[in-house]
Amino acid sequence: MAGPLSLYVPGTSPLHRLPASVKLLGLLIGGLVITVPRPEPLLLGVAAAVLVALYLVAGLGLTELARQVWAVRWIIVVVLVGQLLFLPWHVAALTSIRMLLAILLAALVTLTTRASDILEAIERGLGPLRRLGVRTERIALVLGMAIRAVPIVIDLASEARDSQRARGVGGGPTAMVVPLLVGALRHADDVADALAARGMDDDEEPVMLEGSERLRGASRRPPRR
Repeated sequence: MAGPLSLYVPGTSPLHRLPASVKLLGLLIGGLVITVPRPEPLLLGVAAAVLVALYLVAGLGLTELARQVWAVRWIIVVVLVGQLLFLPWHVAALTSIRMLLAILLAALVTLTTRASDILEAIERGLGPLRRLGVRTERIALVLGMAIRAVPIVIDLASEARDSQRARGVGGGPTAMVVPLLVGALRHADDVADALAARGMDDDEEPVMLEGSERLRGASRRPPRR
């Protein structure tokens, strides 16, 4: 079983066997279909049905799908509360559902694809840009870190919630916003320091680790004193 909202679950399903480039293209197209058109109940219902079918085809089952939904519950709630301040309730609800479906689709890709395969597919797709002097490995690293950041934010939200419970502090989802933002900013600062230590802000070619190790390496550094 994978951690929340991520990380590769070994398998032999048709989705597992698909090339990473095909799955990333499907994620792009599916994300556009979900997020670009005006949110309508029929469209979102069809998208949800297709997403459920894909989880079943991948051999992950409804239990894994439910676990992924549960993992992002606080993010969706916070987004919903924020939108309710400015939008009618039905528009806010449909927009939040749309966001949830997009997240679950991205999670499906990471659940059925190794991180190293995702990075390699991105680098190959950006290959023509090398002729223009673009360092495609850096773009791939950034995109890979974005994928890795989703479960990290989920962990930060869980830690904030557990900390509130341990102190006996109530207040609901809105009370989590400040500690979640502080944790996210602190993590971003740590990642920036780690990347600088690896030479990512230099003109010379940075030293990179292979596969998912470069994600984990870039997001870890010794604790500050």
